[in-house]
Order: sequence, then C-alpha cells, then structure tokens
Amino acid sequence: MSESRERDDAMKNVVIGIDVGTGSARSGVFDLNGALLASADGAIQMFRPAEDFAEQSSQNIWHTICRAVRDATSSAGVTAEQVKGIGFDATCSLVAVDSDGAPVSLSPGGNDCQDTIVWMDHRATGQAERINATGAKILDFVGGKISPEMQLPKLLWLKENLPEQFNRTARFFDLPDWLVYKATGSNRRSLCSVTCKWTYQGSKGMAGEGWDRDFLTGVGLPELVENECDSIGNRFVNPGDSIGDGLTKSAAAELGLRPGIPVAASLIDAYAGALGTLGVGATDEGMQGRMALVAGTSTCHIGLTREPCFALGIWGPYLSVLMPDLWASEAGQSATGALLDRILKGHAAYTSLQDARAKGSGSVYDQLGSILDDLAGSGENTHLLTADIHVQPDFHGNRAPLADATRRGAITGLTLSTDARDLALQYMATIQALAYGTKQIVDGLNRAGAPTHTLVASGGLAKNPLYLREHADATGCNVYMSDQDEPVLLGSAMLGAVAAGAFPTLENAMSTMSGPAKVIKPRGGNVASYHARKYDVFLRMQDDFSAYRKLMEA
Repeated sequence: MSESRERDDAMKNVVIGIDVGTGSARSGVFDLNGALLASADGAIQMFRPAEDFAEQSSQNIWHTICRAVRDATSSAGVTAEQVKGIGFDATCSLVAVDSDGAPVSLSPGGNDCQDTIVWMDHRATGQAERINATGAKILDFVGGKISPEMQLPKLLWLKENLPEQFNRTARFFDLPDWLVYKATGSNRRSLCSVTCKWTYQGSKGMAGEGWDRDFLTGVGLPELVENECDSIGNRFVNPGDSIGDGLTKSAAAELGLRPGIPVAASLIDAYAGALGTLGVGATDEGMQGRMALVAGTSTCHIGLTREPCFALGIWGPYLSVLMPDLWASEAGQSATGALLDRILKGHAAYTSLQDARAKGSGSVYDQLGSILDDLAGSGENTHLLTADIHVQPDFHGNRAPLADATRRGAITGLTLSTDARDLALQYMATIQALAYGTKQIVDGLNRAGAPTHTLVASGGLAKNPLYLREHADATGCNVYMSDQDEPVLLGSAMLGAVAAGAFPTLENAMSTMSGPAKVIKPRGGNVASYHARKYDVFLRMQDDFSAYRKLMEA
C-alpha cells in the first residue's frame, strides 16, 4: 500500500482523546498516525470553601467536555461516523454519586453541585497521618506514607465530618473512572486510578480480590467493604480495554457522537502524559531507564520497571497501571506551574511586566528570559546568576520523596530590590529548585535499583526551554521533548485507538502514534559542578526546615 493510501485510510478513521486537568477540560481529534487534527478546551469551575479545600462539579466538568468534543470535531471537519474510539484521562479527584447516579455534595456547604474533591485538596492531612500511624504493610506500596491527595484519607474525612453525605453516597469514583461511568453507564473501573490512589492490589486479581479488607476496616472505613466493595469498585480492567457496550445514547447525544463507539478504560492524567511520551525517541532498551516528566500545575514523575522497585517516599510499585506486566513508580511535586505562578504574581514587578506584555513586549516568561540573558551576558550562563539566591520549593508540601504535606517553602538571598531583575533571579532560582526536586527523586530511584537516564517531558512546562535545560543539567539525564503539541491528549487518544481495535496493544499504539522527539543533553563539566553545589544547598534547606520546626515545637 502506498504512503498516500495509508495516509488517506488513516484520515478516514479518527479517535478522540479527552483530558481533564486542574483548571480545564480538553478534547483532541487524532488520526491513527498520531497527528492532531483539531483540539478545543474550556475552563472548569473551582470552589474554595476553606483554606486547603478545593472542590469542583462533575456536571460542570462533563458539560465542558461535551462542548470541547463538539468544537474539536467541528474544527477537524470529521463526521461522527469517522470517530472509532474515545479515551479519557483526568486528575485523581474524588467524585460521589447516589444510588441514581446523581451527584452528592462533598462540601461543608452541602451544595450537591460541589461533588468533587480535587486532588490538590489537603483537608484530610490529619486523617492521612492517622492512617500512616497504623504502619500497615500495604503502605509499602505508597512509599511508606499515604498522601492526603489520595482517596482513603479524604473518605475518612468525609465520614467524620460530613456523615450524612458519606452515608448517602452509593458509589465513590476517581474522576477518570467517573467519566467512563458517565459515558457508558458501566461500573467497571481502570486498574490505574484504583491502584495508584486507593491501595488496590491488581496483582491479586481483577474481581475485587485486591482490596485489603482488614486494612480498610482498621483505618475506620468498614463501610467500604460492604456488598463486596461495590461502592469503591469490584470489577477492574486494564487501561485501554473497551468498557461495556460503548457510548450510551444519552452521552452520545451530548457529545455529538454515535452511540456504541468503544470507550476505553481510563488513565490518571499524568499517566496519559506518560503514555503519550515515553515512546518518543525510544530505542531497543524500551521503557527501561526512561521517566515521564509530566509538568503542569503540579508534576508527576513516572518510571516503568520489569520488577517491583520499593523506594522510600515514592509511590508504588504499581502493577499494570500503565502497561500490562510492568511496574510503575510514581513520584511528584505538589506545586510546579502553581509555584511559578505564586513567585511571579506575588512579586511587585509582575504588574509592570504584564503592562509591557500588553504593549507588545512578549510574554512575561519571554521578558524574564531576556533580562536573565542581559544579566549573564549570555544565554548559556544564566544558571550562574543564582549563586546567592536559593529556593526551597515545598510551598504546598512535599509529595516525594519526603512525603510531608505540611512542609512549606522558603527563599534565601533576598535584597531590598523589588524590580524586574529581582523577579528574574527568583524565577531562575525557582526553576532550578524544581529541577533539584526531580534530581532528588531520580537519586532515590537509582538507590532503590531503578536507574534513570532519560526524562521525557510533557505538560505546560515542557514548552519552557529554561525549565528543560535546567532539568538536563541538574539531573545529568537526557531530556526528550515530543514534537507532539498535545502529548497528554495523545495518550488518551491511544487508549481510544486500542479500545477500538485499531492496535492490539498500547505498546503498538505508542510505536505508531508517538512521533519524533527533540533531545536536550546535559552540559556536564563546570555546569554540573555548579548545580551539584546548589543541590547541596537545596538539601541543606530541607534539613533547616526540619530544624526550625523542632525549635518551634520545643
């Protein structure tokens, strides 16, 4: 078959990837070669009823998805008949429904619209500490400590603080699984979310055998084991497997698609980013030694190994949550893009940079980059500007490897200056601090027997050249960037392609759809030596935070 014929045939069939992030929902239409034909997005409402609370509405999310799908298919000029499969990914947020599938409030205000606790919500920090105090063996699979960002602490908080809503809930879902439930009406769930965020052990079976019922009862949630754990799921499938009878008539009408289109078992958004990127630039070593760096509001680091790897403070190992028979290790930083926003918007010079942007001076990031180049005399030497300014980036706690949501950030080396040059230095030091956080994770996995030599970047920060360069130089890893504009959406589209039977496995889909990549190599030498010294400061600042806390507790 000629290349033009193959291309024409690929255009006849398309798949849709749907990604729900922290602030928006997006849809992308892809051909079976992985080319993005069109995309659309829309903002999601966020509710903040109290400090450390973050809530959303599943109905608002669904309506935003429906608009995005209709807009994307219209822009792509494809018909409903051309759509062969759909894949979903989303943040690991908690959704509650009653026995009729209607939303149940998870908010102190009792508004049923607010039925989703966002992943970044830290209301259950105390409950997480109590669960960790049990020392249960199953906690080994979350790096020794469960996070308040996971679902069991949140469920315990709900039981203790909103018992009426807790008792009214018939089913609790991770948001990626709720989207599939909404689209298909099926209660079958993906191994990804339930293993990574709920402590299910897929290695023990797919029909509910992987729930540690003694553990759930022991932490104060015996209700979850009733009716064979139906409220939290007892039928699981691999990511990419086709769910139920496909798209229901009602969901199809809302999305502007055909009923019965295959719908894939979902992924957490970070894992969709990993799926959409880990295949780029891959050689004969396959996935070994490669880590997905999915960097947006927060950052997830995901690596795959043939054998389970237990590393202190790093989540996992999780079996078959991304690729069948491979173990995933997941780490992350609770605030990355959100941290940069905090540094920029909290500085006196930010408004003047915004004003300059409005007058055509380029984005705030472009302006800061130019200031750094001018200060250093060369774009190659901007890393040297931060010898006296250092950032401890745990403004929203430390997800990994310290696993402490109560930690807080710091900046040292401040002067009386509040101009744009001062902001540029803080910006640079913050980017470097995020890179040192990644290095700390890489070092932990290396010590645990899972060596990492390559970072494959996706998410919003993957478009920031300075962020990528500092990661390469600080970690000593090659950093690959996909040429694909929307790698997370691509990962979800790969799910849909496998569910539709266009590819037999996710690995086959990755091989065809991933596309080429660019690479940034670490510069080594004096650059590496400079970063090694700053990394020592980074570790010292972590120790200092602990010392300050002990002094105050005394």
